[in-house]
Amino acid sequence: MRSPIAPRREFLRFLAASPLAAHAWAQGVAPSGAAPNSPNLRDALNVMDFEPWAHAALPPAHWGYMATGVDDDATLRMNHEAFAHYQLRARRLVDVSKADLKTEVLGAAWDMPIYVSAVGSQRAFHPQGELATARAANAKKAMQMLSTVTSVPVEDVAKALGTPPWFQLYMPPSWNETEKLVKRVEDAGCPVLAWTIDLLAGRNSETATRLTRTDTRDCLNCHTNSPTAGANTGSSRGKPMFAGLSGLINPPEATWAYVDRLKKLTRMKLVLKGIDTAEDARLALEHGVDGVIVSNHGGRATETGRGTIDILPEVVDAVGARIPVLVDGGFRRGSDVYKALAIGARAVGIGRPYIWGLSAFGQEGVEKVLDILRAELELTMRQCGTPSIKQITRAAVLRNGLRL
Repeated sequence: MRSPIAPRREFLRFLAASPLAAHAWAQGVAPSGAAPNSPNLRDALNVMDFEPWAHAALPPAHWGYMATGVDDDATLRMNHEAFAHYQLRARRLVDVSKADLKTEVLGAAWDMPIYVSAVGSQRAFHPQGELATARAANAKKAMQMLSTVTSVPVEDVAKALGTPPWFQLYMPPSWNETEKLVKRVEDAGCPVLAWTIDLLAGRNSETATRLTRTDTRDCLNCHTNSPTAGANTGSSRGKPMFAGLSGLINPPEATWAYVDRLKKLTRMKLVLKGIDTAEDARLALEHGVDGVIVSNHGGRATETGRGTIDILPEVVDAVGARIPVLVDGGFRRGSDVYKALAIGARAVGIGRPYIWGLSAFGQEGVEKVLDILRAELELTMRQCGTPSIKQITRAAVLRNGLRL
């Protein structure tokens, strides 16, 4: 029997993807129609509290760049909605007086299995941009992954972070430029290169484009090109990591042979970001990658309609324990993180939540987001009778009431 609330949900989804909703968002009205409260960091109870504050703080084009997906935004929504497919099996009378969130990823000890994933152009959200994020990650002992289209050079971010970050690679179309960029990153001490492969075919950022059209500012005062360009054939010229380069990225002719070339080019560990199927996970393993990240670019790549938490089991099963599997996309609660760890992810990346915190409060906002997610994860671990990361297994989670 069809749920009586299904028509309402369908209408809300239609409204969210419509030009009318884009206009409303551009005018500073929260998607729910309620005006956001005045931001006060002490009032934040969960990471979703930061979303309306960030929305109120940002101009339409910058909000659209970060907040929207592709096509009808269905994958963007499903990333988070898919967590409802999974339930936790709480266990009782286990000694949970101490919780240990430490884990190991690619030979490095992490204080917790939550990391700050790559988001480009962070000075669009706060004047200190990636530096504020790095300082927050440093303070909270979190790993930071830096975008190729960072608004701050990798060398400066490494100083603020206290250690070189992981570097997320958008590959230039010229191999000569790729060599130059990778060498610079390696010279900066970055231990891991995360090549993003989910935008090589391009994307249709329709809702972001609608919001950009409502922005009455002269963007050329800050940008040398459209702020939404650069996903495929667009130029990132002017960004600090493209000094001396064309600024073009994402060669659509790239194949698995490029993975082999990257492996030979660098001493950094190579991770592929944007793996969405078991078939590609197995190919990644065959080509010698050091890890994979299950990701659909936060719903901003292909309109697959699949949440990454639903993709995660097939990827984990495909590679087994041979290489670590990380995941990002739609994580808003510590219990979401726990579900991914139970399925078999080694660590979880967050994107929009820390950008909301950055937009509203700068470094302190990012720190608060990390604090909330860590506290929620620790609480979930205790409630499920698994007070250490190594104790979390698939026995702790069900999918639609059934064992995985």
